Amino acid sequence: MKKVHQDATSALAGLLRDGMTIMAGGFGLCGIPEALIGAIRESGVTGLTVISNNCGVDGWGLGILLEAKQIRKMVSSYVGENKLFAQMYLSGELELEFNPQGTLAERIRAGGAGIPAFFTKTGVGTLVAEGKELREFDGETFVMERGLVADLSIVKAWKGDTEGNLIYRKTARNFNPMMATAGKATVAEVETLVPAGELDADHIHTPGIFVKRIIEVKDHQKRIEQRTVRKRA
Repeated sequence: MKKVHQDATSALAGLLRDGMTIMAGGFGLCGIPEALIGAIRESGVTGLTVISNNCGVDGWGLGILLEAKQIRKMVSSYVGENKLFAQMYLSGELELEFNPQGTLAERIRAGGAGIPAFFTKTGVGTLVAEGKELREFDGETFVMERGLVADLSIVKAWKGDTEGNLIYRKTARNFNPMMATAGKATVAEVETLVPAGELDADHIHTPGIFVKRIIEVKDHQKRIEQRTVRKRA
């Protein structure tokens, strides 16, 4: 099966529909599949539930899907850098399911591993636990969290091969690897695409069996979410 596509639009052809659930990898603006996000924007699909650590920033990353009113619900951990997100949530235009960051990562990992639910102490006694099953283990209270699975996962990797094997780099390893396993279909964009067999098998983070389609994108902008510099002496 040919996995390599020429561009993001062709890589997503036949996979998008209104009302679907999409996982989008990355951490802040690092390791986000920006070309695939752009293609989703251009497709015009609406009513999306998006599972992502955050929702980009105003005018960039997943923020462009917010601007186009394509997202109905976000399942996230951190949204503090997007003013439009706050406005839409407070006005009732956007549904939000907040998760502690570690819980969100484990929900995605569990979904990819076929685990429907697990118990954690994180969130017990807070709003996070409201309406969820509580259970005692060894005299301590735990809250049940459901695993997450998406109709489509879009991920970004540093390097990949024509069979879909992926290698991530540094912070981009947050969320991308587990999301690649938790989508019913996974599409990856990579900075460098090489022939099958050129990647060291010991360095591969996501085996190609999880990846349905792959594209090479060489002009990533790699924006900085918050630039912090030291004052000169």
